[in-house]
Amino acid sequence: MKIANEFSRFAHEYGHYNEIQKRVAQKLLEDVKTKPQNILDLGCGEGSVVSRINWEYKKFLGIDFSQKMLDLHPQGEKIECRLGDFNEDKLFEELVKEQYDHVFSASSLQWATDLDTTLYQISQFNAPISLAIFTSNTFDTLLKTAGITSPLRGADELIYLINQYFHCEIELVQYELSFDSIEEIFKYIKKSGVSGARNALSYKEVKALMKNYPSKSLEFEVLFAKSYS
Repeated sequence: MKIANEFSRFAHEYGHYNEIQKRVAQKLLEDVKTKPQNILDLGCGEGSVVSRINWEYKKFLGIDFSQKMLDLHPQGEKIECRLGDFNEDKLFEELVKEQYDHVFSASSLQWATDLDTTLYQISQFNAPISLAIFTSNTFDTLLKTAGITSPLRGADELIYLINQYFHCEIELVQYELSFDSIEEIFKYIKKSGVSGARNALSYKEVKALMKNYPSKSLEFEVLFAKSYS
């Protein structure tokens, strides 16, 4: 298992507050050694994967449980967007009837209700995978300062689950974003989607946390799982 680190200072240019998700998608695409023609993207969001594909393909199917996100997803003759929840067996019952030669999932599987089952369902495609999952070390300083436990799974648990169903390369990448102010940190958390819309603290607790937060940066840890056959 390889561990890499990245650092960025970009507080003045957030755009849509999804800087980390963009980097994750870019890394997934850069690591693909082939040019798959029939592509499935689970948790496709607004299209961070498809917008970075730089080869010709026959079909791209993006699945997301948010119609609002799908409305933002790139459209085209070769691109299909479908409303669906990877936590539901009925989605995979339909998808497994179709043929895919690569399955992607960028920055979404950390919110799987039953990741064990979801990974099993993905393995039934018998296709190479490129998965990126945020670990419990994401927002580590913030969580420790607040005295709360991450809702995400740790890297060891993720590796164990993935190894039950795939023979793949696993890499942990630590990202860190530096901000101009504490206020920008919490604005990012609210708007980026990385927190999964989980409000673990009250307004009063958030204000206290902002006052006592010891840094102007946020940490992220992403596990990349890649197989090619």
